[in-house]
Amino acid sequence: MGKKLYIETLGCAMNVRDSEHIIAELKTKESYDLTEDINEADLILINTCSVREKPVHKLFSEIGHFNKIKKKDAKIGVCGCTASHLGEEIIKRAPYVSFVLGARNVSKITEVLHKEKAVEIDIDYDESTYAFSDFRSSPYKAYINISIGCDKQCTFCIVPSTRGEEISIPSELIINEARRAAQSGAKEIFLLGQNVNNYGRRFSSGDEKINFTELLRRVSQIEGIERIRFTSPHPLHMDDEFLEEFASNPKICKSMHMPLQSGSTEILRRMKRGYTKEWFLNRAFKLREMVPDVHISTDIIVGFPGENDKDFEDTLDVVKKVKFEQIFSFKYSPRPLTPAKDYEDQVPQEIASERLSLLQEMHKEMLDDIAKKQKGKVFNVYFEELKPGGYVAGRSDNNFIIKVKGSEELLGEFRDVKITKPGRLSLEGEVIA
Repeated sequence: MGKKLYIETLGCAMNVRDSEHIIAELKTKESYDLTEDINEADLILINTCSVREKPVHKLFSEIGHFNKIKKKDAKIGVCGCTASHLGEEIIKRAPYVSFVLGARNVSKITEVLHKEKAVEIDIDYDESTYAFSDFRSSPYKAYINISIGCDKQCTFCIVPSTRGEEISIPSELIINEARRAAQSGAKEIFLLGQNVNNYGRRFSSGDEKINFTELLRRVSQIEGIERIRFTSPHPLHMDDEFLEEFASNPKICKSMHMPLQSGSTEILRRMKRGYTKEWFLNRAFKLREMVPDVHISTDIIVGFPGENDKDFEDTLDVVKKVKFEQIFSFKYSPRPLTPAKDYEDQVPQEIASERLSLLQEMHKEMLDDIAKKQKGKVFNVYFEELKPGGYVAGRSDNNFIIKVKGSEELLGEFRDVKITKPGRLSLEGEVIA
């Protein structure tokens, strides 16, 4: 019987990719096989997120639960951003944890596995040229990191303190990884970075220096790749060259994540986002003009310190004007190691909650209107997931989640689908070609 690995991943797509790297290293170098049954696992890992407070609280309840139900000799490891942030404190609070592995130290997984109470959390460690073994959760698409770390100093964000300074991964490594994914059947590539369109700012080696727009061109030339997605671009770096490549390259999916955070120029200044309300609207309007069917998603924080009614109205104004197809919205959560947690003008929770409800209700009305307009339209859908009730789901080029009645023969295939039943979160249709 081989050794079994159980892994739980919290947080963003970059954490998903980090987990895939961990799985690949353990499979190829330590002969672990994945299991979904925690009771049979020899190694239990939780890959953590620290962007908001809730996932951090969840960590200690989860590992406490794991300790109660695990096999007698099974090890528990904590990885990811909270590992980087809390380090040895995790083992002090939960002595049954065998090791702690930071988000910038993923390649060391096979080392810490054999060092009891190891804590590897060096945020200056450079993994940008490390060639990980291959593993993908889905055979139909591939996540590929194009950079590590973040150079931005947003006053609300803990990420620079958990993932270190931004370093771009050499383009040759990225292209080779994308080519291998395509050869094994993945038709969609998802490029990942904290600020993907800042790619090329810094390399740790003497590799060829190119920018993100040129990287997109090169990935799109790989045989077998039919769709390219990426996250997250930064509004500050959305120059005309980038937008023109996005609009004109047929392999780039027409969905863009534009993290607004706030519609108030004053709050954006306090957040150190580097752009104004006017700049954001200019880029969004240009995008809508160049790509009329583009799907724009965003992140919004309400109740940031100092936010007054006028600032919140500015946020609502941007939402009304851009008409985002998707919004990830949250109340401001004070995070350790960030300047904003020490600002004196914190917004009372009841006011932040009220503003969040107003924003979300307004957006629900927009979503209903957007959904109604999709009825009768035809989308080319790439199917990648089976759903309960005999459905198969996939995404359109512009990121609508679309499901149809069908079975596994649709998986990994492109089909034209006519929408018959629009919904706020997904669309239902029938295959017509």
